[in-house]
Amino acid sequence: MLPEAPSDSALLAVPYDSGLNPRVELPVPAAALMAHHAAKGEAGEIVEVPVSRGDSVGGLLLYGVGDGSPRALRRAASALTRRAKGRPELTVVVPDGDIAVFAEAALLAAYTFKIGAPQGKPPVAALTFVGADESAVRRGESVAQAVAVARDLANTPASTKTPSWLADQAAADGLEVKVWDEEALRSEGFGGILAVGQGSVHPPRLIQLSYTPDSYDEHVVLVGKGITFDSGGLSLKPTDNMKTQKTDMAGGAVVIAVMGALVALGSPVRVTGLVAAAENMPSGTAQRPGDVITHYGGTTVEVTNTDAEGRLVLADALAYADAVLEPDAMIDIATLTGAISVALGRNIGAVYATDDELARTLVSSGEVTDDRLWRMPLIDDYRPALDSPIADMQNADLGGRFGAGSITAALFLREFTGKRPWAHLDIAGVGRSTVDEGTLSKGATGFGVRVLLDWLARR
Repeated sequence: MLPEAPSDSALLAVPYDSGLNPRVELPVPAAALMAHHAAKGEAGEIVEVPVSRGDSVGGLLLYGVGDGSPRALRRAASALTRRAKGRPELTVVVPDGDIAVFAEAALLAAYTFKIGAPQGKPPVAALTFVGADESAVRRGESVAQAVAVARDLANTPASTKTPSWLADQAAADGLEVKVWDEEALRSEGFGGILAVGQGSVHPPRLIQLSYTPDSYDEHVVLVGKGITFDSGGLSLKPTDNMKTQKTDMAGGAVVIAVMGALVALGSPVRVTGLVAAAENMPSGTAQRPGDVITHYGGTTVEVTNTDAEGRLVLADALAYADAVLEPDAMIDIATLTGAISVALGRNIGAVYATDDELARTLVSSGEVTDDRLWRMPLIDDYRPALDSPIADMQNADLGGRFGAGSITAALFLREFTGKRPWAHLDIAGVGRSTVDEGTLSKGATGFGVRVLLDWLARR
């Protein structure tokens, strides 16, 4: 949820350059003012100056932009938006540099999600960018809106967010939509999605979104994990770990948000989005450890851990994409393993890939967009962790033989991708934020939207 388009404002923000020279005439000597506030020109630094406006007093914010890099501009823009909390409007004289990322960050810092009465100061209600190229601002707005869509979907409580509800939210102008209900999933052999969802009163869904430009040279498939709530199933999670599991469909939310933004951004690539949606619940009908399921395409998997369910639904979608959609490249995105948080923390996502160029370009887009990624290895020596005595594979390393939970999960997914270029983004560590800081708000982050939109734009 972002501010409405702005008009005039009583609060004005003006940048100053690395020499601490404001781009505005001040009522006091600029050098003395900057010295008084010990200003250094760092990104995110703000000096507030009261100014006379007839019989009233207005506010002037002088802000630093550091080295003017995209990361510095994001820091500066988000600091301004947060400083303007409670204000009806803020007018910003834009700095030099990439105005699209400046506008994007300013809008994202104003994001809120609240059910019930608001608490504290609300975000600034409207933003005006002065001296900016309108197309750049609109591009930044489109990206910010897409991130906000992903956040909204992931932040929505699971009492509302059933698989069928998620399918209803996926429709967007310019996209073709196809949804498999439980009967269609059964008749076409999507055994993984069905097995994960069979313990819930809310049946699973497979959602397909298709974007086709007038002409294209490449077809990409994006696959998102859409577990609308993850209790762990019969392999029940501890209580504390369950509290945030409404966001376990963050990867699916990213795919829906990206697909919805492609029309506005004019992507030159044909893109198909798949969201494998299910609710993982314990009940008398839930799958059991020891069950064997048959995935789309015929691969059998012994379920050793019902809490390793994300890979089961993704496997069906990946196998379908490989066999039917025949893409030039596939990327899946999922809050897949707690192990990746141990490896990379909460600020950097993981990318696994079978193609070096695919990995390189995704990491590069991550640096540009600030959805930073780190390439992790697909270690074939760990593949025996997935061997089953009774099925083609098992879904988790029973007994922790190798202790590489994120890697073995990626190796499992690789089995369903054929020989196609494929990348897996594990966003379990970065999909949620515990702080209100910069462009982030507590709750879902929408991590992955920006990196995928940038990557698609560069194809």
